[in-house]
Amino acid sequence: MSTATTLAAREFKGAHTEGRSPEELRELVSHWGAELELAPAETIIEWAAATFGERFCITSSMGDAVLAHLAAKVVPGVDVVFLDTGYHFVETIGTRDAVAATLDVNLISITPVQSVAEQDATYGKDLYKTDPDLCCKLRKVQPLQEALDGYDAWATGLRRAETHNRVIAPVVGWDAKKGKVKVSPIARWSDEQVDRYIAENSVLVNPLVYDGYPSIGCAPCTRRVAPGEDPRSGRWAGTGKTECGIHT
Repeated sequence: MSTATTLAAREFKGAHTEGRSPEELRELVSHWGAELELAPAETIIEWAAATFGERFCITSSMGDAVLAHLAAKVVPGVDVVFLDTGYHFVETIGTRDAVAATLDVNLISITPVQSVAEQDATYGKDLYKTDPDLCCKLRKVQPLQEALDGYDAWATGLRRAETHNRVIAPVVGWDAKKGKVKVSPIARWSDEQVDRYIAENSVLVNPLVYDGYPSIGCAPCTRRVAPGEDPRSGRWAGTGKTECGIHT
């Protein structure tokens, strides 16, 4: 482990237990965004851990464990937040459990205020069919917003290669909706780089990825993708919807 990594790991558990103001956070983004744009993913995570301490977390949808694996190497014990929507494939839940069992992370599963049954009773059965935007808001966007209340910065596995909408995703940016620093350590990684990292480090991958699901969301709203199709075309297929709202 490098000196910088050791420092980040040591500082993480005790540093910055009180939140910074939005002005201070935006100032950090303004200064460090350009500085870290071309930095390796590990360095970006080191910076975030040393800067925000316990007020920094990783989020993961459990399509794979690349970001969690990177973070565990740099900052052992880092919080990894997972949104348990109540609609996940069993393979996704299995991947989450495997990450918790095999990586040095603190896996935190968060759930919506209402169970699926309670939501059906309030809004009608299968809200994901009648109003997918509202369903995503209730089961993803709002629970994550509440879960991030105790953090100043969150890291995502967002990559510019995934969709045209994500091309401009900064490595270190300001999430105005959440009032948080948004860190995307692998934003510049290509699909080939991700595959190479997985192969070289035996990283956990959701088995659905090898069964025609390159982008995995909730089971009722995700279909297999044919070879040559956009990897995210299986998400909310036929609805015109392309994002859940977390990254927009």
